[in-house]
Formats: sequence, structure tokens, C-alpha cells
Amino acid sequence: MTMSDEATFDPVTGHHLKDWGHRPGKHFPVLLEKANAMRAEGYGLVRIRQELDGMAPPEPDTLALRAPGELAFSENIEISHPDEQENVAKVRATMRELMRTPTIEAGAIMPDACPAGPEGTIPVGGVAAARNAIHPGMHSADICCSVMISDMGMADPRAVLDAAQSVTHFGPGGRPQGKRYSLPVDLLDEIRYNSFLCTQKILGMAQAHLGTQGDGNHFLFVGRSRKTGRTAMVTHHGSRGPGAVLYKEGMIAAERFRRELSPETLKQNAWIPADSEEGQDYWDALQIIRQWTKTNHAMIHDATAAVAGAEVGDRYWNEHNFVFKRGDLYFHGKGATPAWKDYADDASGLTLIPLNMAQPVLVTRGLDAASGLGFSPHGAGRNFSRSEHRRRMGSVTPDQMLKAETEGLDIRFHAGAVDASELPSSYKDADSVVAQIKSYGLAEIEDYIDPYGCIMAGDVPPFWAKKKKGARRGA
Repeated sequence: MTMSDEATFDPVTGHHLKDWGHRPGKHFPVLLEKANAMRAEGYGLVRIRQELDGMAPPEPDTLALRAPGELAFSENIEISHPDEQENVAKVRATMRELMRTPTIEAGAIMPDACPAGPEGTIPVGGVAAARNAIHPGMHSADICCSVMISDMGMADPRAVLDAAQSVTHFGPGGRPQGKRYSLPVDLLDEIRYNSFLCTQKILGMAQAHLGTQGDGNHFLFVGRSRKTGRTAMVTHHGSRGPGAVLYKEGMIAAERFRRELSPETLKQNAWIPADSEEGQDYWDALQIIRQWTKTNHAMIHDATAAVAGAEVGDRYWNEHNFVFKRGDLYFHGKGATPAWKDYADDASGLTLIPLNMAQPVLVTRGLDAASGLGFSPHGAGRNFSRSEHRRRMGSVTPDQMLKAETEGLDIRFHAGAVDASELPSSYKDADSVVAQIKSYGLAEIEDYIDPYGCIMAGDVPPFWAKKKKGARRGA
């Protein structure tokens, strides 16, 4: 027997195996058992590594793309307007390519479907069910984008909106020092001990980005329940910086597997095998980010209620841009909301579907429709891009458009300037989307939260325009 001359005999771990070139998988426990049995007998790491080299599993066969049209997807969308023609054609084209991904076993599109990237990218309003695979590109960088509602009792809606404006934060980056919320210690510990999340960058953002809502279509909405007459507040945002960094790390890991397992698969559809060590860690990271996001919503709601002097009643929330496990499949909802009652431990059975700032937020009960793979839409969606909307405005200014489209509502933009691409005319017709929700049996509407007003991020000039303006001042 060749004995080690090392003074200590620390156990062999998965990190050793990865350093020696072994890919994590089901064979890891066998390798670790063999390695540590040899370690107990006094063998050194060099000899153990040599022994394990002969035990590596054979290189896996690569997975080819499905043939075009081999796997169909369900459609829950109608062409009710000329603008829908091109939009639906693009959605169908990207879904047909997406369905060629070898892990995908079913797909569907919602009434709010619209393209979200190059052909083959899951569209907004898209659902894809995969076997033993988590596709980071299918939940996107805005992981766990979600909506939360709090009953604010009989509080005056304006008082609630004023209070919300004083406590929330829109735009890039986090809160400045001295105005930050405290991250719960147990959640901070979970972040620290996850291999995907335990970076100084994510830890810093997890603290600084609490109580922030970002930009784009994220909002804070105040209205009244049509059923009860009580005031309600709804927030819409995702996991901010922590989620965006997790997405990047997930895509890096998925790309390593894509090159090995399925080089033909589009890069945006790369996946992490769910039964691998990375897959289990990534799944855990998604759940931690989900909890961070829910905490973020709740802190904004609690702070608003405290300033407004409102007594919080019922509260519930639901996410989209996420991955949900059901049976032995992983369901990826990109701008699609789970509509089965027990999709999560904290699911209430009720979900929210915002339409646009001038329309009610729908309170719905999911119907677990087979045609939607158990999902419902997350909103109204778009038929054309933000830039196309600006082109169609012609000489009409954003302020003029805001006045015409939101008469009687209290609409505020955190940055000051109106973002015309978030006005009602930039979205699909709300009545049409509601009609399709009903006709396809995707959800049952239980209440309407009629709008009083909302806060949006607003239009912020690009940094180079600010610099140019500053240079002119100094000249």
C-alpha cells in the first residue's frame, strides 16, 4: 500500500472532485464514498485522484434539437386588432423555435404574449415545461417579478398615495446610506450560505436594494375594491440587483452545461440539470430570491401603511418570471402567472392581473386551465415596441398624452418626466385581454380594484445627455 506522508487526513469533498475535472452528477456520491474510504486507509490525494480518474462516467451523448414542428404548443390568444397580426406571427415563430429545445415537453402562450428577444427566446406571456432542467433565460433577469396587494381599510386613497411616494424608491441603484431598510438576519444567512448568492456584490445589493422598485413597467398603484369599497395598494416589481446578478451567474452555469450536453441549443435556452449539484443550488437560490422579493414588497406596504395611518387587512401576492415545480416538470413562466391554488406554500388561491394605469387591477382565482398549462396572463402585454409607440405619438407630447389617457386620475412619475411608453396606449386593449381570459377559461374574476392613481419610475434622460448639458453650462 502506498501511504500518504501528509500529517492530516481531511475528507475529500465535492470541491476536490470538481477541481480534478469531474462534472457534478448522480455518480458524485459513489466517487466520494470511494475517495473517503481510501482516505481512511491513509492514501494521499494524488493516489486517490488517480484511482478516481478511472471511475469517471462515460461522456454523455449530446442532445439534438427537436425537428421543426415536432412539439406543438397551446395558444390562448386572439387576433382582435390589426396590430395583433404581426405580434402574434412573431410570437408563434419564437415559440416554434423554443419548442425545439430538447428538454421542453410542453408550451403555451397567454393573451398578453409578445416577443422578448431574438427568435427562439421565450416570449412575454409564454410558458415552457421542462424535464430535469432549469432554464435561467426563461425566467429572465427580472427574476420573480411579482405583484402584491394590501387592503388599507377605509384610508383615503390620496393619503395612501402620498405616503407611498414618501417611502418608496424608483430608478436604478439602491437606497442611500441612512435611508435603507434592514434585511432580516435569517434571510441574510440564507443568502450567505448559497453558492450562487454568497458574493459581496449580491450581499451588498440585498441590503441596499430593499425598499426599491426599479424602473420600466414597475409601479405602485392605489385604488378601491369594487366589491368592498375599501382602499387597496398594489406594487409591481422584481428582485432588483440581487436577482439580476443571480440570473447572470445562472446563465454562466447553464452555458457550461449547454456546450457539453447540447451545443445545438440556442444560448438563451441553455439549462442547468435540476438533479446536478449546481441545479439544486440554483433552485435553492431561486427560492431565497423569491423570499427576498416578497420581503421587499411587504416592507414598502408596511412603511406606507405606517405613514398613512392605515390598518392593513388582507394581503397576498403572486409572481411571474419564475420557475415552478409541478410533478416531475419545471414550469417556466415568463410574464405568466401560476393559476393553480397550491403552486406555493403561501399561495392564497387569488392572483392579480394589472392591465394599465387607467384600468382596474383584476383580482382573479386561477382555473388551472389545461390549455394554459395551469397559468394565466400577468397583464395586458404590448402589440408593438416602446420605440414604435413613440413614433406613433407624432407631435403629441408625453404630457398631452398623459392628460388625454388618464383624465381624473392621480398619476405620478418618480423621476418627474412622463414616460410615454408606460401610458395606456402603449399596451394591448384591456377589454380584449379580459375577454380572452374569460373565453379561454384561464381565470375567474372575483373583484376589480378601480384606480385612484399610481406612481411610475418616469423618464430619466440618458447619462450622456446629462453630461452634454452640463458641458454646455460650463462653456
